[in-house]
Amino acid sequence: MAVETTNNGVIRDITDLVMGGTSAMFATVFTNPIEVVKTRLQLQGELASKGKHTVFYKNVPHALYVIARSEGLVTLQSGLPAMMGFQFFLNTFRLGVYRISERRGITTNKDGRTSLFKRALAAGAGGALGSIAGTPFFLVKTRLQAQAAQAIAVGHQHKHSGTWNALSDVYQREGVKGLFRGVGPQIPRGAIGSSSQMVSFAYAKEWLTDHNLCKSPLLLSFMGANLGGIVMTLCLNPFDVIATRLSNQPVDSQNRGKLYKSMGDCFIKMLKSEGASAFYKGVGANYLRLGPHTVLLLVCWDQLKILEEYMRR
Repeated sequence: MAVETTNNGVIRDITDLVMGGTSAMFATVFTNPIEVVKTRLQLQGELASKGKHTVFYKNVPHALYVIARSEGLVTLQSGLPAMMGFQFFLNTFRLGVYRISERRGITTNKDGRTSLFKRALAAGAGGALGSIAGTPFFLVKTRLQAQAAQAIAVGHQHKHSGTWNALSDVYQREGVKGLFRGVGPQIPRGAIGSSSQMVSFAYAKEWLTDHNLCKSPLLLSFMGANLGGIVMTLCLNPFDVIATRLSNQPVDSQNRGKLYKSMGDCFIKMLKSEGASAFYKGVGANYLRLGPHTVLLLVCWDQLKILEEYMRR
């Protein structure tokens, strides 16, 4: 009996964690090119007033064209291993903690209906933990994706040859603290982004089911994920921009950021130099990535849950 309890408890919890991370890695393969574009759009015009800097990338389609023409199609998958690592750690905790809480009935009220507060809390806690765990990979993927041909380069240009080289180089130069540079905005980014996405995803599916508008599990996941992507993008973009800036900035001999001292300092400098609109730089690219990524991620996750339930019968 003890073994059975363990199988239904700890082992199943581990399965839930792995399913979350696996779903995210699958989705990342398809959406990474937009992440490259988003990173460069967020770094373009760093600490420069509007109209006072060169515009290499006008919008998402233009950026895709410019990067492919100047650096080749393969550049659109820059930082893919690092991005997959970040998404694996982020969603192992984010989706895993949420699923564990959901399966234990923690996210619903006594009548079985969705509890906004409980779902937001579970998703936020998982998102914050996942963001902390994945920060070294976010740091590296940002630096790798910012590296560009001189003619179209934006932001500081680090010279890393790949994901593992970058992780090793940052550790040797800056230590463990350097690997977690930018973790400050990652925590609210993960918590707010995850809460907004998962709550809107759950409510959308519940609403569609209650009104008998969708009976297909796959279509239900698709519709819910689309709403989740929109809400998530609007909520996390400001934190995403700040995290990108902190991760990519150069450091001095004391391993201190040359441009920003902290998340608060970055916020103030951006606001003064670039205006409030700077916090929504790359928002179009962010949604074009998060939209499909959310759909692929959550649809894959839902299907894995269905498969897992079937396998346990």
